[in-house]
Amino acid sequence: MVPARAPYHQLRPAYGALDLGTNNCRLLIARPDGDGFVIIDAYSRIVRLGEGLMASGRISDIAMQRAIDALGICADKLRRRRVALSRAVATEACRRASNGPEFIARVREATGIALDIISPREEARLAVLGCHQLLSPGPGPALIFDIGGGSTELVLIDDRDGEPEILDWASVPWGVVSLTEHCRHDSADAVARAAAYEAMRATVRGDIRAFSERIAKRLGGFDGHGPRLLGTSGTVTTLASLYLGLSSYDRSQVDGLTVDTSDMLAICHDLADRSVAERELIPCIGRERADLVVAGCAVLEEIAVAWPAERLDVADRGIREGVLRLLMHGRGAAPMERLQ
Repeated sequence: MVPARAPYHQLRPAYGALDLGTNNCRLLIARPDGDGFVIIDAYSRIVRLGEGLMASGRISDIAMQRAIDALGICADKLRRRRVALSRAVATEACRRASNGPEFIARVREATGIALDIISPREEARLAVLGCHQLLSPGPGPALIFDIGGGSTELVLIDDRDGEPEILDWASVPWGVVSLTEHCRHDSADAVARAAAYEAMRATVRGDIRAFSERIAKRLGGFDGHGPRLLGTSGTVTTLASLYLGLSSYDRSQVDGLTVDTSDMLAICHDLADRSVAERELIPCIGRERADLVVAGCAVLEEIAVAWPAERLDVADRGIREGVLRLLMHGRGAAPMERLQ
């Protein structure tokens, strides 16, 4: 008896993309499918690699171990799925830490994973490649932003020809972990929480407005309107979940959602008014995100002030998807920049 052939899609090679950020460790394993891919395995864990980094300038031993434990699980998944080609990238925490190279070496020895510390420019490029397909159609440029754990990437793109072309970009050195540690928002007093939230906004305001003014001059202004906005980060997906009233996170409902910006900001204000203990009780936030989500709200609010778009597109995709697209097309970098 001749054994049955495996379905064609199972014969295609599997690719892996791992993104180790300041807060999260995330893995995707996928196979090519037409112009895109089909996810066959995924993993995500909050590891808080950058916890305490602002004060010490180093990744702590405890944070290293949390990340190595998660990366060990990722390595096992890559082996079991017989991944043909993979890439693992590390971002702001490893860029900033004085012992970043030491951590990379420990990861390689413990798990076999070779982490590549990428530049802010490469981080922005990969995020755009991974999520630009979810931008709502419209005239003029679009702003894609990624509120990370240690930094926030802002990327202005031109997508008139279908493929994104980066016109300008900036990396703001504040994310949900670094901003939370810089401006604590854990007081039981409502007045103190309001002051802390304003301090968070003030901390990021200068960098965000500087980029806004730069691109406005370059493009001759926006006639009173900001560009289309697309957010890809745990902050915007969490806020989208609250907007939908989900009892537990559902990527299928969040990824590709478009929300009125005013509704997202109303949720930001509500969360900023609440204590950490109150936020822990909210579905889709819980204990792991309760202390960090307000910092993301502060960054989002300043972005919305600088670019007053009526709607906000939401993406639960980014760097990992960008890495997968490059691997599957045999490209190490994306030919899509036009920087002057």
